[in-house]
Amino acid sequence: MTKQHTGSAKQLDDAQTLRYCRHILLPQIDFAGQEALLNAKILIVGLGGLGSSCVPYLASSGVGQLTLVDFDTIEVTNLQRQVIYQESQLQQNKALAAKAFIAGLNSQCQVNAIARKLTDDEREEFVKSHDVVIDCTDNLTIRQQLNQSCFNHKTPLVSGAAIRFEGQVTSFNYAPNTPCYSCYAQGFGEQQLSCVEAGIFAPVVGVVGAMQALEALKIITAVGEPLFGILLFIDGLTSQQQQFYYHHDKNCPVCG
Repeated sequence: MTKQHTGSAKQLDDAQTLRYCRHILLPQIDFAGQEALLNAKILIVGLGGLGSSCVPYLASSGVGQLTLVDFDTIEVTNLQRQVIYQESQLQQNKALAAKAFIAGLNSQCQVNAIARKLTDDEREEFVKSHDVVIDCTDNLTIRQQLNQSCFNHKTPLVSGAAIRFEGQVTSFNYAPNTPCYSCYAQGFGEQQLSCVEAGIFAPVVGVVGAMQALEALKIITAVGEPLFGILLFIDGLTSQQQQFYYHHDKNCPVCG
């Protein structure tokens, strides 16, 4: 569920009730779940293949506030899989371009776009003030930094990765004696190659990014069973999915 933010909680008006009626019809969501989304703040770091596949579902689902962080610009090679960007936006910053996309999709979604790297203090403050963090980067250092900040503030983290025909998704809630990203990385290893080096089949990032949105929305609405302590592995070549369980490492340098 969402953290307690300053100001009174927002309630759905008639127009929003109509817009999100397909959610509200779901007994697991109902009005309470949709209003939880309306009052939620989600931080998305990385607006490449994963981020650009994740963001549309967050915005269209009625998340109240999104903070988008990416210092990179749109290149022609991105257009093969980063589907929210246009040819006319080449060389534009990805966070700002994603904000423009969201404005056309859901004008009621408040978007804060940050077109640079966060300082350490900024990262801590953003993680503290948001309800969920979604890691859509392919940078090992940033992944570890986000994990440390999320552990510090007990902010749930959704992590995704995609390369070649393979995708991975997992989540962390930082409850006592539960694994963090560092525990996971020690058990499964970290992806060393990038899409630039190994290639990526376009729909795979779409599947993983959508799964990351699904995880974040489940966490916000307290619906279903998020992938806490579970790695979902997606094989695009066979369309098979497997789940692997991992556990808290008592010797973990972050949460041990």
